[in-house]
Amino acid sequence: MTRSILNDTLFNAMDLSALSVDEAVTLAPECYTDAEFYEFEKEAVFNHEWLCVGRESWVQQPGDYFTTHIVDEPIVIARGLDGVLRAMSSVCQHRAMLVAEGAGNARAFVCPYHHWTYGLDGALVNAPAMGKTCNFDRKNIALPTFQVEIWHGFIFINFDPEAAPLAPRLSSLSSLIANYDLANAEGPRPEPGERHPWNWKVMLENNNDGYHASRLHQGPLHDFVPSEQAVFPELPADTAGYYRTNGTLHKDASFNATQRALLPVFPDLSEEERNRMTFVNIPPTLSLVMMSDMVIYLIIRAEGPEHHTMDTGLLVAPDATKDPSYEHKLQMNWAASEEIISQDFHVDELVQVGLRSRHAIRGRYSWQEGAQQAFNGWLVPRYQKAWQQWRARK
Repeated sequence: MTRSILNDTLFNAMDLSALSVDEAVTLAPECYTDAEFYEFEKEAVFNHEWLCVGRESWVQQPGDYFTTHIVDEPIVIARGLDGVLRAMSSVCQHRAMLVAEGAGNARAFVCPYHHWTYGLDGALVNAPAMGKTCNFDRKNIALPTFQVEIWHGFIFINFDPEAAPLAPRLSSLSSLIANYDLANAEGPRPEPGERHPWNWKVMLENNNDGYHASRLHQGPLHDFVPSEQAVFPELPADTAGYYRTNGTLHKDASFNATQRALLPVFPDLSEEERNRMTFVNIPPTLSLVMMSDMVIYLIIRAEGPEHHTMDTGLLVAPDATKDPSYEHKLQMNWAASEEIISQDFHVDELVQVGLRSRHAIRGRYSWQEGAQQAFNGWLVPRYQKAWQQWRARK
């Protein structure tokens, strides 16, 4: 019989991961592999934190909707006929069939199993042949709804109806990226994400790791963003995310064979911003990779202790798509980005293999891994608070 790893020893030892980067150690390997720990962190993190699910531009017109899922929860995001954006469970309150799949435009959601029909606000408006069911009142039934907040064009939801607003805790990051005007940036809805065989935290850590940049990605597609120019600013303690800036060897650097921006530069960027790249994480779901002519966004959706799905999208300046050569230039950027991403995916998968080993330890950090320590500083208090609450209920 396997003993539970959830105990005071594990959670007390997490203090070491929240120390300054020159003293801290990594989280215990079991935090990335253990099924019981994953179930614990659903409550510690995902049930109460703001989760990015997509872009507001995907649901512009009344009736527009799209579906997604995270930590085993099927979700539908819909623009009501009243213009209000809502997030709901897509689970029919009859026999748990999903009432919506994919994306599209609809006036209502009709469960294909028994044709229970829900309005775009989630209210049950029709339930065929239920007249003989005792004490049945469709007015008492609706799809469960979640909190919704828009941040720079990104849609965030929260399963916790009592959760504090997100935006006030992102003021430092909002001012950092304001000149990109992401709410008005353009980009298509990405294709459905691929499932990856490694823990969601491995992915989030990789997305803002300054240490590996000049090593794993060594070569002409990445050498203009050297690891030694990484900067990890200190942020207010209640900030709901973190970032690093990374100086570039020349102005308007971008990921393609020319090493320079091919698409129109975001018009409001300062000289300083055009001489760096910016990497933003809003855990547990969103990463931004920001350069002068393109922003790559990564929406990470945990699905188990050792796998997740990631939606990868891009944003460009509003007028970029008017360039007759837009598609060709974009393909040059994307080809280079995909090569870099494939290098990351290869090591991420092998990191997960290593984390299962009896020889995996709690390692030390380089100063170029300041974002990893910032992530720990975000995670550890949430883990420890949830553990204390769990113990109090025993």
